[in-house]
Amino acid sequence: MVKQPKDKNAHSSTIALNKKARHEYSIEDRYEGGLVLQGWEVKSLRAGRVQMTDSYVLIKDGEVWWFGGLITPLISASTHYVADATRTRKVLLNAREISKLIGAVERKGYTLIPLAMYWKNGRAKIEIALAKGKKEFDKRATEKDRDWQREKERVFKKPLKRSAD
Repeated sequence: MVKQPKDKNAHSSTIALNKKARHEYSIEDRYEGGLVLQGWEVKSLRAGRVQMTDSYVLIKDGEVWWFGGLITPLISASTHYVADATRTRKVLLNAREISKLIGAVERKGYTLIPLAMYWKNGRAKIEIALAKGKKEFDKRATEKDRDWQREKERVFKKPLKRSAD
């Protein structure tokens, strides 16, 4: 029998991150939703074979769908079933959350993007964000601020040299 770690965060529950999203968009609000998956997809997620960099989230007929996410099937997946790696997957959200998202996307011009995928209580969850696209000068300003913070940390980390009295 395998012992469970006492600290719940001892094992990383993150499956995939969309690092490109934080660079391309300014994130306003985040939502957590479940995913409707097939058995082979869950096995592939456990193996970490997912890419979400060029994927996006759309609302169609009052339902939320994840488009463009790539879940690569394992070689040992079922032979009697044809696996579609880029099929659209349904995201499960509350009706209140969906109505908020519909209002923001249609009226205010926001975009829905996936940020991360992780395990929570044995179920695959996806974190989607309500975001607006950054302009090129915004991206440069963000990069400049990041570089300044890094340089500031470097300066404060250096020990001060004292002259011998």
